[in-house]
Amino acid sequence: MIKFLGACSQVLSVYIYLMPKIIFNTHDNKTHTVDIQNGLTVMEGAVQNDIPGIDADCGGGMACATCHVYVDEDWFQKLPQKDDGEEDMLDMAFEPKKNSRLSCQIIVSDELDGLVVNIPSKQS
Repeated sequence: MIKFLGACSQVLSVYIYLMPKIIFNTHDNKTHTVDIQNGLTVMEGAVQNDIPGIDADCGGGMACATCHVYVDEDWFQKLPQKDDGEEDMLDMAFEPKKNSRLSCQIIVSDELDGLVVNIPSKQS
C-alpha cells in the first residue's frame, strides 16, 4: 500500500508540473501564479485557487462581468477573439479597456502556459 501511495504522489506531482501556469496580478500589486488544468476556464482556476478579485457571480454563464480581467498586451492577440455576447457583457464591466476579457470565456490550454491577466480594482 505504501509503494502505491508513493507512486500516486509522484504521478500527481508530474501532472501538476505539466499543467499550464496562469499568472494573476491584483490591483494591489500582488502576484498569484497557479496551475490550472487544461479545459477549465481561467475563471474556474481563479475560483478554485481563491484568487482575490474574481467574483464569478454567475458561475461562468456569461451573465455578469464579475470575472473581468485585463489580458497582458503580450498575450491578448494569442487568445481567440471575443464573441458578441462577451463584448456586450464587457460593456457592463468596471472600466473596460481594449484588452478586457471575461475570464470565464478563456479556456486554458498548453498554449496559454504563462498567460498573464491583471485584475481590476473592483468588479461591476
